[in-house]
Amino acid sequence: MNFESVMRFSFSSIIGSALLYMMLAGIAYAEDRQFVTDAEAGKSGKVQGIAFESLRVSNLERSTKYYQALGFTLVSNAKTAWTKDEAANSLYKTPGATSRTATLTIARTASGQPFTLYLLEYKDVAPGGRIDFPARDPSAAHFGLIVPEADALWEQLRSAGMLRPLSWEGKLIRMPGQTSGGLAYVMDPDGFNIEIIGNRRQPAGAAGQKTTQTNRPTMHHLGLVVLNSEKSKAFYGDLLGARFPENLSEWVSGDNYDAVVGGRGYVIRLINGAFPEAGAPNMTMSLELVEYQKQNRLKINNYRYSDVAVNCVGFQVESLDALVARLKAAGIETWSESGIVKKKDGSRAIVIRDPDVGAFVELFEKPE
Repeated sequence: MNFESVMRFSFSSIIGSALLYMMLAGIAYAEDRQFVTDAEAGKSGKVQGIAFESLRVSNLERSTKYYQALGFTLVSNAKTAWTKDEAANSLYKTPGATSRTATLTIARTASGQPFTLYLLEYKDVAPGGRIDFPARDPSAAHFGLIVPEADALWEQLRSAGMLRPLSWEGKLIRMPGQTSGGLAYVMDPDGFNIEIIGNRRQPAGAAGQKTTQTNRPTMHHLGLVVLNSEKSKAFYGDLLGARFPENLSEWVSGDNYDAVVGGRGYVIRLINGAFPEAGAPNMTMSLELVEYQKQNRLKINNYRYSDVAVNCVGFQVESLDALVARLKAAGIETWSESGIVKKKDGSRAIVIRDPDVGAFVELFEKPE
C-alpha cells in the first residue's frame, strides 16, 4: 500500500480521489535524485535494475490461468515439458529436481515496459509450509497492481471462482470520495499476496517521468514485510543501491489500513525504496518495506526456494563478481550451492538471502 506520501494526514481531511492519487505517488520521494555510476561510487559491481519476480506454484496450469485473469500475458507455453536443468538446480539448491516454468509479462506502471513473472512448478518436491502464509507476518511478500477497471476484475475473479480476498467483507475498500475501485489484498491459488489498487488515474512517477496511461493492469511495486526496517534498508539500500527517504515514515493505523489487508488494530509504517527498472534505467520501481509495530511473530521458520508460494526478486547487475564479493564481505548468505552459476541462456547468476527475513534475491549478469 503506497500510502507514504500522505502518512501525516487523516483520511477524513483529504478529499476523495486526490487522496488516492497522492497515495499512489509513493515512489515520487526519489524525485530529483539520480542513481550513482560506478565511477562516482568509487567501486565496481552494481544493480542495474529490478528485472523480474519468480514464484513457486503447486499447479502450473491453474496459476497461469489465474495470472492471465489478472491481466498478465503468457509468453511461453504453460504446458512446458518437465525438465531437469542442472544449472538451475545448482542455482536454486534443488539437486536432481525436475521442474517446468511458464513466463508471463505485464506492463510496468512507470515505463510501460514489460515486467516478467516466472511461475515455477517442481515435481516430487515437498511443498513446504508457505502455502497461505499470513500476509502480515514477517517475510510475507506481495506485489501491487494498478487496476483501472478494478470492479470489473473483482467480479470476473469472483465469477470464475478465483477470488480469495483478505479485505473486510471480501470487498474493494473505497477511499473517501471514491465511487468505484478501491484497495484490497487478494491471494493467488497458493496464497501469494497481491495488492489490487483500483484507480482509473495513473500515479505520478518521479520528477521528469511520464507514466504509461492504460486501461489494463500494470505492475506498480513489490513489497515485503520486514522485522527490522533498518537492517532491511542497509541490505537493499547500502548494498544493492535502492534509494530510501532520509527520514523514516511515521507509524500509522486506522480502519482504512486494517480493512485492506483484513486486520484489526495494526500499527504499521511503509518505507518505499526506489530501484531503477532493468531496461529502463531512467525510470524507477518501488520496493515497499512493510513494518508492523507489534509483529505477529519474531521467529521465521526455515523455508526453501522450492517451497510453494515462495517468491524471488531478480535484479540485473553489472560486474557480478565484484558485487558478490562485496556482499560476501558484508556477511550476506549465499543460497546457490556453487556460488555464481552459468545458466543455459549464457547469463551468470547467483541467489542470495535478505539478512532480515531471509527473502530470496537473484542477481544476474547478461552475457557480453
